[in-house]
Amino acid sequence: MKYLFIVLLGSLFVSCSGPRVLDLATAPDANFGNYKTFAFFEVTAFGDTITEQFNERIAYLKKGIAAQMEQRRFTQVPKNPDLFINIGVAIKLEVQTRETSWPQDGMMRYMGQRNYKWKSEEVEVGRYRRGAISLHVVDAAKNHMLWTATLRGSLPDDSTKLKTFADKGIQALFSKFPVQ
Repeated sequence: MKYLFIVLLGSLFVSCSGPRVLDLATAPDANFGNYKTFAFFEVTAFGDTITEQFNERIAYLKKGIAAQMEQRRFTQVPKNPDLFINIGVAIKLEVQTRETSWPQDGMMRYMGQRNYKWKSEEVEVGRYRRGAISLHVVDAAKNHMLWTATLRGSLPDDSTKLKTFADKGIQALFSKFPVQ
């Protein structure tokens, strides 16, 4: 029982922890004062795991990123921007397991024909989704990356909380952006 409590407590911390910004890099020659406009690269998705809400969720991200860029005095334009923003999204379903143990899981089991047996095995205790969003800000004229950052975290199970989670993540990303 003690092990189950520890696993559940650990999963609570993982699920409640907010998104973390990792893999942050700025080009040494990046001077964001030279840029005034931005646009998004087209986001394409493929594979059999794409949900129906994919375009809606990408729109959340684009809207939040555009708001952050506009706060920093950049203007979104449909054609010929100074900067392109590329969004990469990766989501993986993770399975949380624990290993059975003699004191925790009890006695041997009868397998038939006088064959009693006990073995340690992995038992699933939960499932959760981990996601990563990578953002690349690129000089449109030179096709040169100026800034990149990756955001990672466990996604909420409740899809109604996903927009709030995305907003928090974008704020965390742009707190590290070179232009404040």
